[in-house]
Amino acid sequence: MYLISKHNQPMTPKESFKLTGLKLDKKTFNANGQAAIDCGSLWQQFMGEAVANKITNKLSSDIYAVYFEYDGDHTQPYSFFLGCKVDADAETPDGLQSIYIPNQNYTVVTAKGKMPDCVANAWQEIWKSDIDRAYSYDFEVYNELSADWENAVVDIYLSVK
Repeated sequence: MYLISKHNQPMTPKESFKLTGLKLDKKTFNANGQAAIDCGSLWQQFMGEAVANKITNKLSSDIYAVYFEYDGDHTQPYSFFLGCKVDADAETPDGLQSIYIPNQNYTVVTAKGKMPDCVANAWQEIWKSDIDRAYSYDFEVYNELSADWENAVVDIYLSVK
C-alpha cells in the first residue's frame, strides 16, 4: 500500500548543488519497463560497489536518484544518476561522475509504503497528474526515512514551470 501527498505550491527555488556518483551509460525510457531494468541495474552497481563510501567531501549520507536530460516528457528518453551531495569544489574521484542540480522550483510528492513499489506507484500517479512539470532535474531522496523497506518514506522532487 502507498500514499501520496502532493504539495501543490512550488517551493522556494532550491539552491544549486553538486552530486557525485554514477551516471547510467545510456539514456533510458519508461516504455516496456526498460527504466526499471536500467535504473535497477545502476542501483545494484551503486550499492554492490559501495559507491557512497568512495565519495569524498559528502555533505550527508542521503542518496539522490536524479532524472534529467529529458528528450521531451516522461514518455521520451532521459538520463539517470545516483549520487550523494558534495561540496561544490569537491574533486570527483576516479571512476565516478559529478552533476550539478541547478536552482529550480519544485513540487514534492511523498511516496510511503513498501519499497520499491511505493516509489514506482508514485511515479505512475505523477505521470497521470496535472502537475506542470519542467522536465529539468527531478530527483528522489533516500535517507533514514527510507531505510525500512516495509514502511519507507521517499520524497520525490519534481521540477515545475
